[in-house]
Amino acid sequence: MATTEGSETLDVSVVSRLGLNPGMVVQEFGFDADVCEALRAGIEAVTGEKLVDEEFGDVTDFAIVWFREGDDDLADLLMDVQALLDSGGQVLLLTPKAGRAGHVPPHTVQEGSSLGGMHATSTFVVDADWAATVLVEKGRSK
Repeated sequence: MATTEGSETLDVSVVSRLGLNPGMVVQEFGFDADVCEALRAGIEAVTGEKLVDEEFGDVTDFAIVWFREGDDDLADLLMDVQALLDSGGQVLLLTPKAGRAGHVPPHTVQEGSSLGGMHATSTFVVDADWAATVLVEKGRSK
């Protein structure tokens, strides 16, 4: 089963594996015209809440981060993301897949997340353009 927004199709299992619940506040970083709108819509459908942007100034339950080669330092960004993330909150790091413009090599993700105080628990494909890595604070696993 899939959800469709515009011309994008997303397998509903992608959103369901994130462990989101109604009422959760999800903060989004790195939004641009190239993001997967179907993923954004799926998250909003599950939580019943609009995504909040980088300027949101309150505690959040979950964060999604769109990151491309050439963006600012990943470790610094992840430290900023964690500043308002509730204890135990997860980060979904989205990077362009290999062969796509802005692709981020896996070693860059690993190094940036480690320096940012996080580690990966799983990686999966979101759609034709984006791959996702679930990050949690070091010393914690889902």
